[in-house]
Amino acid sequence: MINISFLEKIATVVIQDYATKLDEIVIVLPNKRAKVFLIEALQKQIANTIICPEIISIEDFVQDVASIRSLDSIELLFEFYEVYLSITEKQNQQSFELFANWAKTLLQDFNEIDRYLLDPSHVLSYLKDIEDIKKWGIEVEDKTKLLENYIDFWKLLPIYYEALYLHLLNKGLGYQGLIYREAVNNLNHFSNSTSNQTYIFAGFNALNAAEERIVQHLLALEQAKIYWDVDSTFLNDPYHDAGLFVRRFKESWKHYKSHTFDWIVDDFSQSKNIQVIGTPKTIGQAKLTGSIIEKIIEENPSTSLDKVAIVLGEENLLMPVLYALPSSVGALNITMGYSSKNNPSQILIAKLFKMHTNAISRKGDHYVFYYKDVLDVLTHPLIEPYAHATHLVKIIKENNYTFITHKKILELNASASDLFLLLFQKWENGALAVLDNIAALLLLVKENFNNDNEEEKIAKTFVFAVFKVINKLINYYSQHQHIDNIDTLYAIYKQIIEVAEVSFEGEPLRGLQIMGVLESRVLDFDTVIVTSMNEGKFPAGKSQNSFIPYDVKKELGLPTFKEKDAIYTYHFYHLLQRAKNIYLIYNTENDGLDAGERSRFITQLEVEKQSKHQLTFDIYNPVLPTTAYQRMVIPKSEAVMERLKEIATAGFSPSALTSYIRNPIDFYFQKILRIREVEEVEENIALNTLGTIIHETLKALYDPFVGRFISETDISNCFKLLDDEVLKQFKLVYKEGEIKKGRNLLAFEVAKRNVLNFLKLELEAIKSGDAIKIIALEKTFERELIHQSLPFPVLIKGNVDRIELRNGKIRIIDYKTGKVERANVVLKSWNGLTKDLKNDKIIQVLAYAFMFENEMKDIPMEAGIISFKNLKSGFLPFGFKEEKELHITVTKEILANYVEEIVVLLNEIFDRTISFEENI
Repeated sequence: MINISFLEKIATVVIQDYATKLDEIVIVLPNKRAKVFLIEALQKQIANTIICPEIISIEDFVQDVASIRSLDSIELLFEFYEVYLSITEKQNQQSFELFANWAKTLLQDFNEIDRYLLDPSHVLSYLKDIEDIKKWGIEVEDKTKLLENYIDFWKLLPIYYEALYLHLLNKGLGYQGLIYREAVNNLNHFSNSTSNQTYIFAGFNALNAAEERIVQHLLALEQAKIYWDVDSTFLNDPYHDAGLFVRRFKESWKHYKSHTFDWIVDDFSQSKNIQVIGTPKTIGQAKLTGSIIEKIIEENPSTSLDKVAIVLGEENLLMPVLYALPSSVGALNITMGYSSKNNPSQILIAKLFKMHTNAISRKGDHYVFYYKDVLDVLTHPLIEPYAHATHLVKIIKENNYTFITHKKILELNASASDLFLLLFQKWENGALAVLDNIAALLLLVKENFNNDNEEEKIAKTFVFAVFKVINKLINYYSQHQHIDNIDTLYAIYKQIIEVAEVSFEGEPLRGLQIMGVLESRVLDFDTVIVTSMNEGKFPAGKSQNSFIPYDVKKELGLPTFKEKDAIYTYHFYHLLQRAKNIYLIYNTENDGLDAGERSRFITQLEVEKQSKHQLTFDIYNPVLPTTAYQRMVIPKSEAVMERLKEIATAGFSPSALTSYIRNPIDFYFQKILRIREVEEVEENIALNTLGTIIHETLKALYDPFVGRFISETDISNCFKLLDDEVLKQFKLVYKEGEIKKGRNLLAFEVAKRNVLNFLKLELEAIKSGDAIKIIALEKTFERELIHQSLPFPVLIKGNVDRIELRNGKIRIIDYKTGKVERANVVLKSWNGLTKDLKNDKIIQVLAYAFMFENEMKDIPMEAGIISFKNLKSGFLPFGFKEEKELHITVTKEILANYVEEIVVLLNEIFDRTISFEENI
């Protein structure tokens, strides 16, 4: 049996019954999308050129009946605010932002009341009575101002409704419900003035009360025909939601008392191959969709994809699906708007709002930017290549600027581009000036793209979509200038961008069709792939965004979640009705309340399985590679060997040696390729930065004592200088950053406490009789290592924190901010010293001892660590443990053994046959 699409059947009726009077008929469809497909179906029915009949959507038709222009939701909000201000006492008036929070919900309720032709004063008074009952028994003296305002709000609802209704009517404007109510009021006049016209209503399912009244009125006058797209499987089952509305109309409409109910089809029960496939995550669904399309093309390379539809249960799947489609797809048509909130241009504007609103909200004389906001804007893909601010970004990171004044940012980027100046122009002259600034910015960004490159054309489309939103806002603000607050502007902008869409251009009749659920109405396809078949997604979950309680809605005949579910059910089953191959894809993951639960529609298909339906269930797991990760191996080329010689000449630091032990690949990137870690601004003190501050503070305090013995008085003076010196070091690191609050204040106190405790330790040692002479502070030492097994001499070079002479012994000290235990600097065997990373502290302190050895002059030497997180243990010297005896003096024998182990490590580094291999 060959399935004929619903629109093909409509086209046949139109040509058979109205071929000679096409100019006298108007075809009314549920949406605008179906018009293109109906025109194509009409073209197939005729051989000659004819004048196409008028084809219109139901919303446009009702507007024609009412002769009222429709407003968008934000324009309506502005108009309602005008009305609200005109009838609310000055002292009770709310800001637009507060007003919008409840007004949007109230407008939705007004809309439903009008669409279902209910008496507004009755419904809204009903709500007031419910609230009065809730507050029953509260004594007058117990009523607070807040409670009184709450009760007054419900009393005002009928006044708000009537005032808004008349206000809009006088302007010839209306929201959907108002237009529908006025259309019903104007019905007699309309039908009389169009008595020679015949209206064909095609493909409808759910109608609101106003639509019902209009259609029945025209049917009664024989000025209309209605053709339902309904299957007997759903119509004849009294419990099936897909037939809920049509069953009601069949039973209740007067028209069907004297006319037969035609066009009941039996398509759903015909042969179908339905595959239900679960796969993890959004990306899994996208990949699976792509592989299904690829399989369809492989099985029949000459097949046309015109009759294949991908229906996305969630809009955010659009981009992943587009990337997952095989290149062999060719033409495709996207019939769904891509939300502007995911648009790169919108993300830029959101970052711009954040940067400037944060700057405005900071108290003080200066217009101050937060560094993260600045970097977010300057590194945005639409800005970074064109703002010429790379140098500024580098300066901010290198100098740890956390807050930057407007003046400073212009000073740091003296040769600023026009784009840069627009980005950082102060937002101090009101909302309209801000909007003009953003509009100019978007036009400048748009000029950076050309139409030759396909990707740049898409980028330009994204920019233009946001530009239209900004222009719309400029228009609103020109008419409503009392709303002049940047926070309110941003709140309204977010509301508009939430509903604004980027429209993709395409040939609607050619290639693979990608659409949302609502766009699929009236259309039929041979192969349908439906994604996001999970509860809460398909169908969408319950949502009660209304002031009208559920039981009141049910009593008054307003739609509840049951009716909304029934509409979704119809759309789903209509997708399947004439399709032959159906793929239902759901997310198996349990990372949400209902993410892993299959849609009830799948369960319904299983429980109510038709005899000719082949229903299969499967789980799709992406193919994983045999090895999860291939470790990186870099062979040593001639260039690498030359670079190693350069390092040997310039100097190997102890940290370079331990870097190689930790991971040879890190050594390769850092030392051979000289790739440094990306410089980041620290808004909170990092551990290494805290260490730098402590090191530099101690150096500054002890510098005057180099070359002499220190006394109790010296340390006492250090206590006095401590606070100022720590603050000075912080400011050197943080420039204009915030130090005196938050985590940074805690870090400041930690640095002070560490240095203070160290000084106390030093003072106690002097009091107990220690003679301490400072030899060097933060000094670089170097020594050439010459060994018969090395291919060339190697310079060992490093910076020693402190060298002192204490009680007749040389002591080499390395400060560590982290915690170090005594066990970390004790060695039991030289064998494998450089193979184990836990020996890194030993390798480091002995390297310092090796470099200083020639200056010892036969004085005994110790080398070790002072750990600021383990200060109670004091100086932790390197020790070599032989049996039960611990040797802490660094002798020539110890250094000779150390050198032999380091030579083994260096020979491995210099061996061309040993590649740099990643440790994982």
